[in-house]
Amino acid sequence: MDENIFFREATLRICGNLEIDKALRACLLYIREYIPADFMGYVVYLPDEESYETIATADLKGSNTLSIKFPVPLQHRRQLRTNISEPRITITSRISKDDAAHSIVKLLNWPDGASITVEMVLTGKRMGALIIINEKFIPYTPGHVHLLKLLNEPLGIALTNSLRYRKVRELKNRLADDKRYLQDELFRISDQQIIGADYGLKAVMEAVRQVAGSNSPVLLLGETGVGKEVIAKSIHNSSSRRDGPFIKVNCGAITDSLIDSELFGHEKGAFTGALAAKRGRFERADGGTIFLDEIGELPLEAQVRLLRVLQDKEIERVGAEGPMQVDCRIIAATHRDLEKMIREGNFREDLYFRLKVFPIEIPPLRRRKMDIPALVQHFLQKKARELAVPNLPTLAPGALSTLTIYDWPGNVRELENAVERALIICGQNPLTFNDLQYACVMDAPPSGGHGPAAVAPLDEMIAAHIRATLKKTGGRIEGPQGAAGLLNIHPATLRQKMRKLGIPFGRKAREVYIGTAKVNRLKAEG
Repeated sequence: MDENIFFREATLRICGNLEIDKALRACLLYIREYIPADFMGYVVYLPDEESYETIATADLKGSNTLSIKFPVPLQHRRQLRTNISEPRITITSRISKDDAAHSIVKLLNWPDGASITVEMVLTGKRMGALIIINEKFIPYTPGHVHLLKLLNEPLGIALTNSLRYRKVRELKNRLADDKRYLQDELFRISDQQIIGADYGLKAVMEAVRQVAGSNSPVLLLGETGVGKEVIAKSIHNSSSRRDGPFIKVNCGAITDSLIDSELFGHEKGAFTGALAAKRGRFERADGGTIFLDEIGELPLEAQVRLLRVLQDKEIERVGAEGPMQVDCRIIAATHRDLEKMIREGNFREDLYFRLKVFPIEIPPLRRRKMDIPALVQHFLQKKARELAVPNLPTLAPGALSTLTIYDWPGNVRELENAVERALIICGQNPLTFNDLQYACVMDAPPSGGHGPAAVAPLDEMIAAHIRATLKKTGGRIEGPQGAAGLLNIHPATLRQKMRKLGIPFGRKAREVYIGTAKVNRLKAEG
């Protein structure tokens, strides 16, 4: 046979396809005319992991690129660390009896037969091995060895290209995953603006300007609905990390069993259902900012691991053999009293002081009511666009006064919902906010009495009125005969008011009210 023709035709098949398994099968179908071959497999050695990895296999039926890693036996590790300058070819009469290949054949369920193994060398570097098996146990000859030595470089080049191509695909998939994730994040926050930066939030924005240029952790404090995420995004956009990712994590929305996987990621096979490796939120935030909303809801076990991230800037995927470095800024937020949680043993004191490098308290809406007109106009435009309202409606006379007098326990988020609700109810008519008017009347001070001594505290009067109504309804809040109906107030608003005033509600509280109602009825009956 002409060796030049053999070399050319085999090389065209080996290097003719970036899909290494298809190229391997094409090579198998060609060389078996000259070399006994029913099966071929590429295997590489990973020195850092002390393991083998299958790259591709091919037989007469087909091919695949299933990647399987398995440890190298101890007795062979020293031999693999030694460089070889020339390709090394090993012949065995039965591969299952070969000490070096036995573990591979048994673990991967490869066929038994006579084998010839080519350990390829390229530019003085060990590249991997090509294992050829014929199931008829036909002995390999020096002529077969000579032909395979001719293919050392094409085989090594094909393997190198395949590994590089695989790396490019992994990076491409990672970038595509990042793009999808960031697009979702940007969609949720793109319409957020800071209303009141020059008025009610002036002190907050000054603090943002002070801390934005550093990489120090920031702790945002404030009631639910004050806009902590908007402030966190402002810090990120004003920092040197503005071109990096901004990753939000709602710590209260992740179950305890998934918190480690979501925050730190996991390796393939780390637990049941882990079919592929997954990067966690901290890894996604590398080079940018991670916003840990509702940090007070984080379990104590996860708090320990978060403390390690703050101290060492390291994370460890679930199932990983070691840590990895991350470079991300942490902004945490909570509406809870963390110092009280520390005293109760529900939050780590060391983590609290790590996070509280630069605390920023965001005032509730009731303390910055001068921002309400601008907020209402902003939400009107936003919600009208979302609801496809053709013409922007106006406010009815007295509506702005109603909005200003109301206490807003739900803060900016409640105001946004009130505007959306008014748009739905009023349509193209002027917005009235009738559902808030009764609440405003309840909050108004009494007109009777003279002097401070004759006037009871407002909250006491409101609480007494609510309790009296609950006694009449037997503790029932909702429904036609409920307290909310009698008071002409939304049940959610009534519960919020009761929570603020310390009035209990729920099943146990209702039993008390039912008991009181029965006693009153018996007295009335004589």
